[in-house]
Amino acid sequence: MNIENTSKSLLTEFTPQITHWSLKEKLWFSFWSIVFLVGMYALYVQITEGHEVTGMRDNVVWGLYIANFIFFIGISYAGAIISGLLHLFKVEWRKPIIRIAELITVIATIIGPLYILLCVGRLDRLHHLFIYPRLQSPITWDVLAIITYLIGSIIFLYLALIRDFSILSHAGLGVSKFKNRLYKFLSLGYTNTPDQRKKLNLSTDILALLIIPTAIVVHSVLSWIFGMTLRPGWHSTIFGPYFVLAAIYSGTGVLIVALWMFRKLYKLEKYIVEKHFMYLGYLLIVLSAGYGYFTFSEYLTDWYSSEKWSSELIDKLFNLQEFGWWFLFANVAGILLPIIVIGIPKLRSINSIASVSAILVLAMWVKRYLIVVPTLETTLLPMQDTRMEYVHYSATWVEWALTFAGIAMFFMMFKLASKFVPIVPVWETSEYLDKESMKTK
Repeated sequence: MNIENTSKSLLTEFTPQITHWSLKEKLWFSFWSIVFLVGMYALYVQITEGHEVTGMRDNVVWGLYIANFIFFIGISYAGAIISGLLHLFKVEWRKPIIRIAELITVIATIIGPLYILLCVGRLDRLHHLFIYPRLQSPITWDVLAIITYLIGSIIFLYLALIRDFSILSHAGLGVSKFKNRLYKFLSLGYTNTPDQRKKLNLSTDILALLIIPTAIVVHSVLSWIFGMTLRPGWHSTIFGPYFVLAAIYSGTGVLIVALWMFRKLYKLEKYIVEKHFMYLGYLLIVLSAGYGYFTFSEYLTDWYSSEKWSSELIDKLFNLQEFGWWFLFANVAGILLPIIVIGIPKLRSINSIASVSAILVLAMWVKRYLIVVPTLETTLLPMQDTRMEYVHYSATWVEWALTFAGIAMFFMMFKLASKFVPIVPVWETSEYLDKESMKTK
């Protein structure tokens, strides 16, 4: 395979990222490994002692685990929707950032469903979900949708990697023989002939076209698990689009934070430039306005209806002694702050966009928590002579340890992926840089 000059220069620059671990990388990876191992110990404690080591009880049967599940599935939209749309519309500036978006999709979709397993009391009967599925249940459709989504996301990522696998197998980077043979095997004999290029482009276009509606279906079905109940705060006809928009919003925030981190870590200022942050920042403003509208509509209709059950929930969310501060943070930091910071030119910069994105990601996690816990604490039937831990949910160290273990797993998988392939696509970025250089001549 003939490797162009631009691709050769990129490989020369990216080779140390694949073949060497800096001291800072080793320290961070060791730190996240320790966090992950603490989570594995917490998992052992939960399995041996049962769910009594968590804060989940008869009334609040869900807690951090479900909030984490919704959150990780949501941020996976960064690759599915954003990269899919940018690919279909042939947006050139997407090329240096597309791989990070696709990796977020696959990694988050792997981690998210693991939190569902932590809520299951009888894992030995998990296979019954496939042998005896109850088609009337949205949970069954959610499982099928997530599996389909994960398979499609992996194939979409793999198709985008084939060209780079071919380049890496012919580049002679000094990697191990095993890794070089693996590159050659995964490239499927791709040599960039016109016929191969046409078929690969067509396959990628078809996958991009399919992954977008699949992603929408996944989060819509997930929202129906809540929306098809009669509980206050859940029983809503707008929960489907509300969840989808929130997922795209939080996924965009995670993508911006990931771009900023890899830009700093690997010195990618030449490839991940200000334009990427500005365009994604403008997208955040639009998504923030739409998400704010859905949030206002959701709580306004519940408040205006004055139903006793719904009013109790609204009172808890507005009460600063209960969930009021959480609710205020989720809506101010998650909706207003991005609009103010990114919307005002003097405040808008790469660092400010990344900072506000990190804050809104945290706010969106808090929002997921507020969707789950306050509703479950608001029971329809009055409770008498009940212990306080059955009325109010309080997460234990086991749940927090497993929560941070999932975050650690996210960073570790990202780091390992960046040691296998360049985090910036070599093939697509070289094409992008060649076109940009032609424009300046």
